Amino acid sequence: MFQYAAKDPAGKNVQGSIQANDKAEAVAQLRGKSLIVLSVEPGGKSKKEQKAAAGGKTKESFFGPKATCKTQELVVFTRQLATMISAGISLLESIEVLAEQAETPGMKLAISRLAADLRAGSDFSSALGTCPRVFNELYISMVTAGEASGQMDVILSRLADYVESTEELKREIRSAMTYPVISLVLVLSITAFLMIGVVPGFKDVFDGLGAELPALTTAVLAISDWLLAKWYWLFVLGIAGFFGFSTFKKTAQGRLLLDHISLRLPVFGPLTRKVALARFSRTFATLIRSGVPIMGTLDIVADTAGNQVISNVVRAARESVRNGNMLSEPLSGSKVFPPMVTRMIAIGERSGALETLLEKIAEFYDSQVKAMIKALTSLIEPLLICFMGGIVGLVILSVFLPILNIIGDLS
Repeated sequence: MFQYAAKDPAGKNVQGSIQANDKAEAVAQLRGKSLIVLSVEPGGKSKKEQKAAAGGKTKESFFGPKATCKTQELVVFTRQLATMISAGISLLESIEVLAEQAETPGMKLAISRLAADLRAGSDFSSALGTCPRVFNELYISMVTAGEASGQMDVILSRLADYVESTEELKREIRSAMTYPVISLVLVLSITAFLMIGVVPGFKDVFDGLGAELPALTTAVLAISDWLLAKWYWLFVLGIAGFFGFSTFKKTAQGRLLLDHISLRLPVFGPLTRKVALARFSRTFATLIRSGVPIMGTLDIVADTAGNQVISNVVRAARESVRNGNMLSEPLSGSKVFPPMVTRMIAIGERSGALETLLEKIAEFYDSQVKAMIKALTSLIEPLLICFMGGIVGLVILSVFLPILNIIGDLS
């Protein structure tokens, strides 16, 4: 005899006992009854024993590991869980196996907490909510849809695909920005070395010559003197500016203003818009295909858009849909979504293939982003070289101009 906890097709929790030769056969019998298996235990356990099994060891201590993980760990966990569930292994047993295999302390703690909650009779989606730093709202919503539909393995596979494609796009953007950032740091370092280590040595030479200095040389010497005397102000201003910017960015008005600016920047504005549209389309398509209701989907898409301007447009569209209007109508009225996107969404609504067209939009903007990143990388390199050459050239010119003037006067 095995005691089981499961969900019926209507999403209602059911518990009971079943007779089978082993646990695998018990799980197969339950799945044959269209039940979503949460746990199967020989002989069962009382509520008191379940609570005791869930206690203690999964709680975070102040100095101990936190329930967190890297994106790649989450992808591997999701794919392995989908494979095990599709093979007929119960959800609880799958989670327990994955907890033993977890490599990092944060991921092990998160999965152990899931196993403890499942043993105590909790829903899988509710258990995921206890680890918000690992499983976000989108993840939980899709799992909830999987519990209701009985297609947990399919939903988890889609989740893994979604997380993997999103992380790949972020990785490409980070990779493209690494070279410009390193080059800019080198430019600033070289400039600081010239202004602090080289230019001051020529000041005494110019004072001894007694000649009138060009305006460029006077300006460079004044900047060099200020850096030597008050270099610490650079750190003070830098730290104050960083914390001031961070505080301003966390406010609703500050974030909205910065997101408006990011969409209107030359060169980088179109890239930011396309990244946001790709994320919007992919998230929307994944949730709709997984069976998440349209209102809940729009809520999650608005929260995960990554840009407050786009989030506000999606929230306005949600209210319009609530009032019985088409989704494409409020989107087409905004200046954020291009006509191509809104027309394809309108076609998808009329044809019933909205998720398919949204996936096509996501693929289109993914390719656009990759092409723009490649072009920007090729463009930024010569621009940074010109900028570096210009800074170094100005410093060198300011040093040699007085010498050239003196030589000209002597001749």
